[in-house]
Amino acid sequence: MRRQTQADDVERALAELGGYATLADLYKRIPIHRWGTKTPFATVRRILQMDPRFFRIRPGLWGLTAQRDRILDSLQIGEAASEEQQTAFDHTYYQGLALMIGKLRGYEVFAPKSDRGKPFLGEPLGAQVTVQQFPRFTYDALCQRAQTVDVIWFHRREAGLFPNTFFEIEHTTDFNNALIKFAEFQDFRVRFYIVARRERQGEFQKRITASAFDAIRSWVKFVDYETLVRLYEREVYAQQAGI
Repeated sequence: MRRQTQADDVERALAELGGYATLADLYKRIPIHRWGTKTPFATVRRILQMDPRFFRIRPGLWGLTAQRDRILDSLQIGEAASEEQQTAFDHTYYQGLALMIGKLRGYEVFAPKSDRGKPFLGEPLGAQVTVQQFPRFTYDALCQRAQTVDVIWFHRREAGLFPNTFFEIEHTTDFNNALIKFAEFQDFRVRFYIVARRERQGEFQKRITASAFDAIRSWVKFVDYETLVRLYEREVYAQQAGI
């Protein structure tokens, strides 16, 4: 009988998770305590990258190669998927990761009601949302505007919920609208993040230098998809390690 390997453990965990999973979910499912290695998470990543039994769906999201067509079709990003479906998946995937990072850091998290029914890794995106009714933290007009932000992290204070961080996921759309939206909240102590493909960072830098954004330039940061995934994995690792 063939001896079970670490790669077999990874394969079994993926199968138990439905054939695909985030790296963070794999870290929690694989019995790494039995491996006897000082760097189990690095080992998992190496196995996924090197073993043909696994394929990368998106940064931080892996699947079983034997189930590739079924997985991609179920996520609506297979060969038959339209460009619109592909874009919708990417936007919701990174939106969901931003929500989960916020929860892991102890924030209450919000996404627009119009997005909550969209599928996120086998369940509605709304399953990640903890703020169901938007808090009236300021004037009604600004609250209405804030409700269109892709992801908001809120601090819970004795007086209620107050915004801490805004995220706009910009997969293909122009950065200008997101920056104008952020500028409306320049008088609040809020951090602003644009999340997009790494290749778009130069485009972001050109936009943010416009004089219209002088007041918020130092507060707005660009985060590429791979960095967002690493932040999520780091938070999960900290939870697992009890840090």
